[in-house]
Amino acid sequence: MAESLRRELTLTGATALVISNMIGTGIFTTTGFLAGDLGRPALVLGIWLAGALVALAGCLAYAELGINFPRSGGEYVYLREAWGPAWGFLSGWVSFFAGFSAPIAAGALAFAEYLRQFFPWITTASVDAPGTGYWIRLGTAQLIGVGVIAGFTLVNALGLRLASRLQNTLTLLKLGVLATFLVLAFTIGHGHWSNLAQSTTRTSPHSLGAQFAVSLIFVMFAYSGWNAAAYVAEEMKTPERTLPAALLLGAALVTLFYFALNVAFIFAVPLASLKGVVPVGASAAQVLFGAKTARLFSLIMAVSILSCVSAMVVVGPRVYYAMAQDGCFFAGAARVHGRWRTPTQAILLQALAAAALVITGTFEKLIYYIGFTLILFAALATAGLFRMRRRPGWKKLRFARWHYPWAPALFVVISLWMLVYTLLLRPQESLFGLLTVGLGGLLYRWKFRKRT
Repeated sequence: MAESLRRELTLTGATALVISNMIGTGIFTTTGFLAGDLGRPALVLGIWLAGALVALAGCLAYAELGINFPRSGGEYVYLREAWGPAWGFLSGWVSFFAGFSAPIAAGALAFAEYLRQFFPWITTASVDAPGTGYWIRLGTAQLIGVGVIAGFTLVNALGLRLASRLQNTLTLLKLGVLATFLVLAFTIGHGHWSNLAQSTTRTSPHSLGAQFAVSLIFVMFAYSGWNAAAYVAEEMKTPERTLPAALLLGAALVTLFYFALNVAFIFAVPLASLKGVVPVGASAAQVLFGAKTARLFSLIMAVSILSCVSAMVVVGPRVYYAMAQDGCFFAGAARVHGRWRTPTQAILLQALAAAALVITGTFEKLIYYIGFTLILFAALATAGLFRMRRRPGWKKLRFARWHYPWAPALFVVISLWMLVYTLLLRPQESLFGLLTVGLGGLLYRWKFRKRT
């Protein structure tokens, strides 16, 4: 008899998974881009609230989908049920590259970069791979990045309980430190409330409406992870109650942190000085508290990134596990270790892909690529709710019956708005995302269609 996943994830663990997936590099790196694109503090803060509204609408839709399909896999399960196995496979295919492996690699490298503030000997070295023409980066930063991936992979393979405990610890540490930063920023920090009224010249050549839609991709990248608990529903003790609560509670807490942090950033640094700045958190800390505390905040960011990497290492393999069970992925990914009861082969496959990305690439344009592809499939999964609600015996959310149809409709409409303008204004990254989908379709037709 095949081993199954163990139901041991509590509400605390599931909520921590959502929070850790959401709070990562996005909140500390995107406001500088928004400052130049939008030009007004009210719009910069407003777009974070708009992103929260979209994420919460998605949480309500996914909560209802999750209680009807309490399986691991998230969008893969929902798309398979709503639109057929081909779309389920494509969702998992995109998740493997854009949803997990690449963000894990980027997070591991970002962690090494922040450590460089304390250890200058951490370097990035590039060499030309003989006969390939590709650049391979083999510096100490890459070695640290691979080490981070290996460490979290080992913890995850040894059991969800151990991984969940580590996740809870990192999440509580991250939230505690960020809360301390916010309290100190508004009590003893050297900021100016007048900054919140100072506009700046926009750097974007596009109309404000079009740019708002595209800039929302940055914000949704920071909010990505709001659906993390849906990927591990099969390992929750009581998914009917735990999943909706974890999705909504996690997203709501992150929204409060995001809005407060952005107020603190602009309180510290006027919008004109934030334009184009990537490490906005470190820049704000330097103004608020001085250079020494800015270096400390770099360490805080490193901890936040570690928590996010840990969460993605946990969540991703559950998608490939669910796909392999249905014949839509390599068969080994469905095997569960007899002692640890974890999908060890799926975990290892993801680790190898992420490690390869650490030493072979950079991710300057991946925010748009990741955002475009993941929003596309989240919108398709949410749209499936309209189709599946007609099924006999369908369970509706007991505590939020009012959410339908406005929540899924809002999520789908705003997602389409973002996708259209991103395709028009950022065609290269958008087309690369569509190419990934197309290649996945060919692979499904060639290798996996007969199995399903």
